[in-house]
Amino acid sequence: MGTPDFAVESLKSLVESGSEIVGVITAPDRPAGRGQKLQESAVKKYAVSQQLKVLQPEKLKNPEFLAELKSLNANLQVVVAFRMLPEVVWNMPEYGTINLHGSLLPQYRGAAPINWAIINGEKESGVTTFFIEKKIDTGKILFQEKVAIEEDDTAGTLHDKLMEVGGKLVVRTVKAIENNEYSQTSQDLLFESEQELKPAHKIFKQDCKIDWSKPMKDIYNFVRGLSPYPCAWTEFVNGDTRLSAKLYHIQILDTEAHTPALLSDQKTYLHVATPNGKIAIIEFQPAGKRRMKVEDFLKGNNLEGYTI
Repeated sequence: MGTPDFAVESLKSLVESGSEIVGVITAPDRPAGRGQKLQESAVKKYAVSQQLKVLQPEKLKNPEFLAELKSLNANLQVVVAFRMLPEVVWNMPEYGTINLHGSLLPQYRGAAPINWAIINGEKESGVTTFFIEKKIDTGKILFQEKVAIEEDDTAGTLHDKLMEVGGKLVVRTVKAIENNEYSQTSQDLLFESEQELKPAHKIFKQDCKIDWSKPMKDIYNFVRGLSPYPCAWTEFVNGDTRLSAKLYHIQILDTEAHTPALLSDQKTYLHVATPNGKIAIIEFQPAGKRRMKVEDFLKGNNLEGYTI
């Protein structure tokens, strides 16, 4: 059960390991893009290429879907980047349902663990497999694999690392369950109080606006933790004119105090000076334009008179 690219790697790893995949459950086709053409999920595209049976329920409690799911007679269900399952679904197979999560649980439970690990300046992340229970991301842990977060990692690069490691961990977990060679660890044993837990709640556009009053290191982590999606953004102001821009790649120039300003030679560089330091914008996407390097933007555009 899965939908995006992150889930494809796990499905592919299971197929290549020789596991018998009796069915693939993924999101219904959705209209997307300018033409609003129906788009298949990444998981569906891969499943179809492997001639696997695909189910695409709108509602997971639909009696017809539940009957078809039961008829697959799966021993075990594997969930990667899907949606919250009703108990009637996760409790159906004899060996239960496992989930792959993109963090070292119990830390970063929730929808955006990869983003929040980088935003919070973590040096390490990882993937966890666990048995699904009623409360989301709280089930007993089966296996974990750690992954270092490098100084220049973004949400995109960490996503790809965890996706690859996660595929291998899913296979390891499935084989261990098949051979009854595993133990379970209650997440409650891994922390003393709820205050120790760092959440990974869903991120909305309004959460992505840059607060230039924060320490420069926090701003740097914020930008890379949201790159390439959903992407940190800011506004450049010139009188009544406002230009919003998504920032994909920035570089810290210093952490000294400056008068807030947007600095540029209007040819090669664009710097933002703040009370807590100065950064260079390397790659961004001004509203109405494509993603590009700053020097490419400045060849045909001028930001003279703008500030933050």
